[in-house]
Amino acid sequence: MLTKKQINECLDIIGDMFPEAECELVHDNPFELVIAVALSAQCTDVLVNKVTKTLFSKI
Repeated sequence: MLTKKQINECLDIIGDMFPEAECELVHDNPFELVIAVALSAQCTDVLVNKVTKTLFSKI
């Protein structure tokens, strides 16, 4: 298991490698992001954003 220091070092390295990275999934809170990530494992982010727009408006 990684220590907090190792995790932070990894995150720093990833941040340096991909400084312009942004999440393509549309979300307003962490719960919506978790749902969108689960759905994105099965289809494209574009389709997930279409589906979650309707889904999240109902909750």
